[in-house]
Amino acid sequence: MSEALTKSAAGPDTLGVRPFGRVNWIGLWTLYRKEVRRFMKVAFQTVFAPIITTLLYLTVFLVAFSGSDRNPVMAGQVVAYAAFLPPGLIMMAILSNAFQNSSSSLIIAKVQGTVVDVLMPPLSAAELTVAFVAGAATRGLLVGLVTALTIAGFMAFTHSPFQIQSLAAILYFSIAASLILGAVGAIAGMWAEKFDQLALISNFVITPLTFLSGTFYSVNKEGLPDWVPGVSAFNPLFYLIDGFRYGFIGVSDAPVMRGALISLVLTVGLIFITYRLFRSGYKLKA
Repeated sequence: MSEALTKSAAGPDTLGVRPFGRVNWIGLWTLYRKEVRRFMKVAFQTVFAPIITTLLYLTVFLVAFSGSDRNPVMAGQVVAYAAFLPPGLIMMAILSNAFQNSSSSLIIAKVQGTVVDVLMPPLSAAELTVAFVAGAATRGLLVGLVTALTIAGFMAFTHSPFQIQSLAAILYFSIAASLILGAVGAIAGMWAEKFDQLALISNFVITPLTFLSGTFYSVNKEGLPDWVPGVSAFNPLFYLIDGFRYGFIGVSDAPVMRGALISLVLTVGLIFITYRLFRSGYKLKA
């Protein structure tokens, strides 16, 4: 009798915080899955719509820049513009969609007041960072893959079919790009208090950096102003696009190892900044 009473009395004392270990894998996976399902619910808008934009860019620029005199010279080699352009368009799709996913997720949660649903569960700052950045990277890579397959089918009917020179470079720079812009999107989503502020980052920072990073032209092309290569050297997106393009055509405007190192530093640095902001509750906690 006394033993039963002892166990009964001890019952409430044994109820404590549920142990998760060093990582709350269930919570991490749940939040990551939520981020993925959020954009997959509207896949026609988030995954397939960018394909139309990319194909329009591809068609217009190939028509406008057709001709041997338009082919860029990289590392002493003449590269067909039809082979030069597609990797830049694929990377542009990866960058923009990775940024949009994490930034829109956080700003919508803040505006609608549902950000508390993310902050209340037993998730650490590191787990929040991984879930949001990985979710954004998943969207960026998925859009990049679908876009690449579509362009490959399109280019199969031209004189410059898709070729792969270095799969390692393609994987490395595509993953790095999706992680970097996923982190930038999370930072922008935390900083912005309304959609206008988020559009400011997208329209006046991300878009200019993308368009001026050698997406549509070689930064060493003859006839360009002398300041273009120098300015491009300070554009982090230039190294992502240049390294990614190297995986397809085998030549690049800048040393690939330099681009790989800069991309690695940016990836680690921006993810760490995202982690610190989540840990401090920057503009998330009242």
